[in-house]
Amino acid sequence: MILLALPAVAGASVDPGGALHAYMRGRLADDDGAPGLALTSYRQALAGDPGSLDVARRSYFQAVISGDMALALRSAAVLEGEGMLPRDGTLLQIADALNRKDWAGARLIVDRLVAEGNFAFLAPIMRSWISVGEGRYAAPVIDPADRFASLAKRYLDEHLALQALRGGDLQAARPAINRALALRTAEADELRLIFAGQLAARGARAEALALLPETHANFALAREDIARGKALSFHGRALTAGQGFARLLTRLATDISSDGSTGSLGIRLARIAAFADPAGATPRIVAADLLGRGGYAAYAVEEARMVPGTGWHGALAQAELVEALAAAGQRQEAIVLARTLAAVPNAEPERHVRLGQLLMQEKDYRAAASAFRTAQASYSGDAVPWALLLFEGSALEQGARWDEARAVLERAARLAPDEPAILNYLGYAQIERRQNMDAALELLKKASALKPQDASITDSLGWAQFLTGDIDAAVPMLERAAAGAPSDATINEHLGDALWAAGRRYEARYAWRAAAVFAEGETAQRLAAKAREGMKPEYAAR
Repeated sequence: MILLALPAVAGASVDPGGALHAYMRGRLADDDGAPGLALTSYRQALAGDPGSLDVARRSYFQAVISGDMALALRSAAVLEGEGMLPRDGTLLQIADALNRKDWAGARLIVDRLVAEGNFAFLAPIMRSWISVGEGRYAAPVIDPADRFASLAKRYLDEHLALQALRGGDLQAARPAINRALALRTAEADELRLIFAGQLAARGARAEALALLPETHANFALAREDIARGKALSFHGRALTAGQGFARLLTRLATDISSDGSTGSLGIRLARIAAFADPAGATPRIVAADLLGRGGYAAYAVEEARMVPGTGWHGALAQAELVEALAAAGQRQEAIVLARTLAAVPNAEPERHVRLGQLLMQEKDYRAAASAFRTAQASYSGDAVPWALLLFEGSALEQGARWDEARAVLERAARLAPDEPAILNYLGYAQIERRQNMDAALELLKKASALKPQDASITDSLGWAQFLTGDIDAAVPMLERAAAGAPSDATINEHLGDALWAAGRRYEARYAWRAAAVFAEGETAQRLAAKAREGMKPEYAAR
């Protein structure tokens, strides 16, 4: 992109303080993955034009995502003055008040948050942590008549447990710990570490160790420290108001992003949590995960590296660092680290899966299959998760070891006979090889019936119908698949081939042209030939 010089206007400045140029430089630096230059540029832009709502709005979002609290607060002040503060801006202001120990100010902001209706269901827990800072603790109470009471209760037990541990009330903490862990479907390891540290520091070492299974490498250092009574004063330190608030936001960020979405709200919540607890590991680990998934790989790498690898949470942060490095294009470094993490005693299956997936991306299918097979070692017999078998079968199949792959995939199908992903893979792989066509077609029919809205499975079935000679059934099936995934080159090529066979030549060429937009290499050459010359046997889709 070339930045054009703006024309000079007599008696006026078109870019006061160079703010526009600084702002554009920040945007370009963000796109290029240069966080240091981006932050400097946004600071300059807001300083050069402090009243600009556009600069303030964009600077706010970029500052929070980049991790610059000072710039975020300055931007938020400008936006609040014009009634344009984003809904998470109120949470940022609460974090700032807690950092400054302005308990009265924090309460006023929480009151405003309730009046605005944003995140109001968490207000009882926020107010409870503020009372901790004030030195007059009041437990959170959720009004059962509140329409969001059931949602708020999902967050309650963790904080009741931590506050009970803070006061040394183990009897109240125990049931709350059990309930909190039962509700967690993500980040359960870090919560176990927090609870274990708190319990051990209060003399309940046996209970602390019971929370940390011996067979998990993620807990090895913590177990060793607890058994030796080492570092418990640090890990058992009573949580502050800011740390409690940070844990609440971290959980909220995780829940918002639990469906696989990578919207910036989850990232911003995790960043604000890190502002409230700058020395905490969990906010940074969650932020690294969400930043990497949201396309901010450079920031994700920075964030993961801020958690000491030698601490209790080090293994969890290192796992996120592997993902961040891969997302940043540093795959070899990611693979080296993934190998190191997978080589330790009692390495969790997830470590081997992570390594296997990286090796798959590098097309080292033999090593990937080995990694996926190793991940299965901690399970016995039929207890092996079908997904691990699918991973291994996929690596073997792509590595041209079809006989081995088929045996693994068939085992997966026996363990999970109604799993569409397995049925689709096993059926389509045989269709591709023109093996067991009738049986493969039945597998694909079953997969499609189980998951009719999946465009990939619909394509598999349509292509199988085409190859087995049922063109009348294949065309509408492939048309449905293309409607569900219009940018998929394979699906559009399949549709084009079927349309050509059905005598619909114009539509076939249209489908091939649609496929060519997203095709590469040999596929692109084949599509170009078909569009130019029509269908020939040597141009058939692979």
